[in-house]
Amino acid sequence: DTTLKQLCQHIKGPDFPGGGEIVTPRKELHEIYATGNGTLRLRATWERDEDDIIVTNLPFQVSGSKVLEQIEAQRQAKKLPLVDDLRDESDHENPTRLVITPKPGNVDIDALMSHLFVTTDLERTLRVNMNVIGLDGRPAVRDLKSLLAEWLKFRTATVRRRLEYRLAKVEDRLHILDGLLIAFLNIDEVIRIIRKEDKPKEVLIKRFTISDVQAESILNLRLRQLAKLEEIQIRTEQKELAKERGSLQQILKSTAKLMTLIRDELLSLAEKHGDSRRTAIVERDAAQALAETDLVTSEPVTVILSASGWVRAAKGHEIDPVSLSYKSGDSYLCSAPGKSTQTAVFLDSAGRAYCLPAHSLPSARSQGEPLTGRLNPAAGAGFRGVLIGDPDMRWLVASDAGYGFFVKLAELQSRNRAGKACLRVPEGGDVLTPSPVTGAEFPGAALVAAVSSEGRLLVFPAAELPELPRGKGNKIFGISTRKFKAGEEKLVAVVVLEPGQSLLLFSNQRTMTLKPGDLAEYAGARSQRGGLLPRGWRKVDRAAVAPST
Repeated sequence: DTTLKQLCQHIKGPDFPGGGEIVTPRKELHEIYATGNGTLRLRATWERDEDDIIVTNLPFQVSGSKVLEQIEAQRQAKKLPLVDDLRDESDHENPTRLVITPKPGNVDIDALMSHLFVTTDLERTLRVNMNVIGLDGRPAVRDLKSLLAEWLKFRTATVRRRLEYRLAKVEDRLHILDGLLIAFLNIDEVIRIIRKEDKPKEVLIKRFTISDVQAESILNLRLRQLAKLEEIQIRTEQKELAKERGSLQQILKSTAKLMTLIRDELLSLAEKHGDSRRTAIVERDAAQALAETDLVTSEPVTVILSASGWVRAAKGHEIDPVSLSYKSGDSYLCSAPGKSTQTAVFLDSAGRAYCLPAHSLPSARSQGEPLTGRLNPAAGAGFRGVLIGDPDMRWLVASDAGYGFFVKLAELQSRNRAGKACLRVPEGGDVLTPSPVTGAEFPGAALVAAVSSEGRLLVFPAAELPELPRGKGNKIFGISTRKFKAGEEKLVAVVVLEPGQSLLLFSNQRTMTLKPGDLAEYAGARSQRGGLLPRGWRKVDRAAVAPST
């Protein structure tokens, strides 16, 4: 009547020759033994040796060379920059000794090993299926208790057959010894019969009333051995065998004695062949792979977007993106400085936002790659801007209909290749290049500069424009609906200026800088029409914050 819980106090879990750790929770181990199936998680064991990581045991059937190949493949693919070197120092004294050297610096060793457990065979999942053929000859999935009960039944039958076989052999030998004793007591007569009779076997059986087996055993002895028979040897063997027969008969008649014999034999085998547990059973948290950004070195980058929607990333912020080489018929549209560990957000003409890791973008040494190869914008939509920075960074997004709002980058994050709705664009409208808020405080004393296609410039406090997660936004510039629908006027650029910054306007490959004092002439309130720019500068292509001098 032993319960499964009692059994699990002795059988805590499987043991594997290669050692390692079973990190499956005990509750799941008990569930495996209760149902007969499930999964085990085996993990390598490791230790620190100064700055190195030493892997000392591997999961069952895992090759050390394969693990090193898996780690090296990640290094070659630049997906594991935290590892500096790999070595296999295994020998006859240390069957498993894999050395992993992290890169110098502040590397979280526990996080690195957790990542390797997920991405290599340093941790494996083994399927448990206790499907065995029972004594009835049929396969069945059995729980631990029924499996042991079946095995004990089989073992009991096996030991019983062994004892019965031995008992039969003992009784046969005693029967033969009885015949040999008769031959010894009548040795001269036996020798005479063997020498003179034509059929000595029949004569022996008739003369001494012995069985066929006894007569055969006497005849199989050589005369020299027959002459040397000694009564004391025969009687000694008879006594020993009779004692063994009695012991065998007692065991076979008593179930308790039979169980005791089986137990003693198992204990003897365990003492002779058993060893200490090699696979530890330890409850540990599930391993987690490092985020892609955690595996990338944080470096300054500038993400560059062309008018045709081709993207690339240049190292550093001190570059001139306009002077880079572009494909025939293509040109510079916009750029945004950030870090390689950040996510670049791309805004299309339909107002949807798309995300790509900055470190995954092609190098600026090439002409880049089309965003449509990695993202799925709507048919006819083109890309209008790139945003990058910390998740709490604000950007101004606007449509050429004159509406817009501030939005946090975190609101634009999406893993969907089809993007995420951000700015609601009116029919026939387009999206302007977004502008970042670079000040430490928001909105602070920042200004919004808006330029229309009629050459009008409006500058108003950023505090007048709301921060929204998505939507159409509020009116930035006073463009009438009639004029916009007729195509007579639209907004061409919006720029966020911090106190002391100047505005740079681009017109027909010419530039004009409006300093803070100049901008005062165009100051007004949100949704007004501002003032006219000087003659010759009223056809503005784009606008930006002027570089500081």
